[in-house]
Amino acid sequence: MKLQTILLTTLAMIAFASNSLLNRLALGHDTIDPTSYTTVRLVSGAVTLFILASLQRKANSSVLSGSWISAVFLFLYAITFSFAYLSLSTGTGALILFGSVQITMIVVALRGGERPSLWEWIGLLLALGGLVYLVFPGLAAPSLLGSALMAIAGIAWGFYTLRGRGSQNPLGSTAGNFVYSVPMILVVLFLSLKNIHISSSGILYAIISGAITSGVGYAIWYAALRGLTTTRAATIQLSVPVIAAWSGVVVLAENVSLRLFIAGVLVLGGIALALSSRVKKI
Repeated sequence: MKLQTILLTTLAMIAFASNSLLNRLALGHDTIDPTSYTTVRLVSGAVTLFILASLQRKANSSVLSGSWISAVFLFLYAITFSFAYLSLSTGTGALILFGSVQITMIVVALRGGERPSLWEWIGLLLALGGLVYLVFPGLAAPSLLGSALMAIAGIAWGFYTLRGRGSQNPLGSTAGNFVYSVPMILVVLFLSLKNIHISSSGILYAIISGAITSGVGYAIWYAALRGLTTTRAATIQLSVPVIAAWSGVVVLAENVSLRLFIAGVLVLGGIALALSSRVKKI
């Protein structure tokens, strides 16, 4: 792997983990409500990506592409992601999110006719077992509602990712999807006017998440993908929950429970096992 690809990939993974940290930092400290946070994040991301796509646009090509269906998945991911972090720690949320993303992609591939190997089945069962163990009722179990919302966010992001596989203009498609998602979140914001509360710090966290760790982060990731195989790209993303968990420990003084550690080993190990044995591309 080239040094440039390694550097870009590392920056992208840090950006993805930062999205979890920033969301938890904003909502965990009640600096902004989830709907307002999501609104600022999507709007700032749309503006940033539109500018980037405009700068990259080739002659006789449109700035925005994407689709309304993909925008729905993006919106669903973003809104459930924000509400989930009202009750989940940074590491737990990231683990459920990316575990759900990868499991979704694997299941869709299986339904598409790909024949799993024994190791793929073992890996998938380990990952599912880890998620079940993480959210199983008990003293150390995370919020069931928060876990369910984050799982929905992961499923939505998984389908959003799958829909973008064949894009000939990834940056333009992502910019379009962000722009198309803005009216959706504005409707939710209008319906939630009575519950809105914001602060300068909350808005700042949302702007950083939308413009930098989402907007610029996704652009960096697209550049990194040129030097990565599909399997390697999917496997590398499994580092995000680890980065997010330890960022939560350092920045937010969150605890790493034994349950989270064991679940993390099962989920990440299982998914890595399944992905590393794949022959066909997801």
